[in-house]
Amino acid sequence: MKEEQMDLLTPEHVSLRFSLAGLGSRSAAQIIDLFILIIINSSLAYTYMLTIEENFSETTSNYFLAIIFITIFFLFWGYFVLFEFLAAGRTPGKMIIGLRVIQENGQSVTLLSSLLRNLLRIIDLLPLFYLLGMIMIFFQAKHQRIGDLVAGTVVILEIRRKEKRVKARVEKELDQKNVQLSRIILDEWSKKRIGLREWNLLKTYVNRRQALSIQERERLTIQVAKILLPLIGGEIGNRIFTELEKDLLVLYLLLREEWEFEL
Repeated sequence: MKEEQMDLLTPEHVSLRFSLAGLGSRSAAQIIDLFILIIINSSLAYTYMLTIEENFSETTSNYFLAIIFITIFFLFWGYFVLFEFLAAGRTPGKMIIGLRVIQENGQSVTLLSSLLRNLLRIIDLLPLFYLLGMIMIFFQAKHQRIGDLVAGTVVILEIRRKEKRVKARVEKELDQKNVQLSRIILDEWSKKRIGLREWNLLKTYVNRRQALSIQERERLTIQVAKILLPLIGGEIGNRIFTELEKDLLVLYLLLREEWEFEL
């Protein structure tokens, strides 16, 4: 079956295309995440029960039992929120299947949007086994469940194909110009400032720039550089476009392993 896609036009007039995740892939990721949660919660409950039986009275045991259920509740909801926020929209299940949660405008998911979409998971669970959520995903144009609609998020398929030719071409070009990857120092904080939308903008620029005329290439390079380089502490100033182009190509290689999967 052909993948459904969502097109997005950036303010820089660069068209980005996202492949939407369907019911099958989302269900597979959900099953993996639930399996992980079951293991964590079962281990926690078993440890608690052993501790209670050996060290506490019946009254105290009831308090600890309540604590167990509260802890399991927060683990269930916190698991999805924290992973989606800290891992750029990916829980372990989504990482394995190759999915990512993003906002409808192409930006990375925020803490608030992740919190909203996961708090409303309880509605998507109704009447049982995510039936309402599955119906929404199947019939809704962007495959959004109720939590996604309220939070303004979508789940997309990440690119999982080899792009060795693009990588090799960029590496060869930088090698010919004697440009080293150490030209840019990219720390973890800088990486977090590059979201999915910025990555797609950079990748689209790298893929399209050689098909442009010199004038168009210079204009696009400057536009993209003004957006991306300040995010990693880079300066634009009065630098010529060929120097900015080198920075963008190096940035592409440094970020590629962060955002692309290879099979």
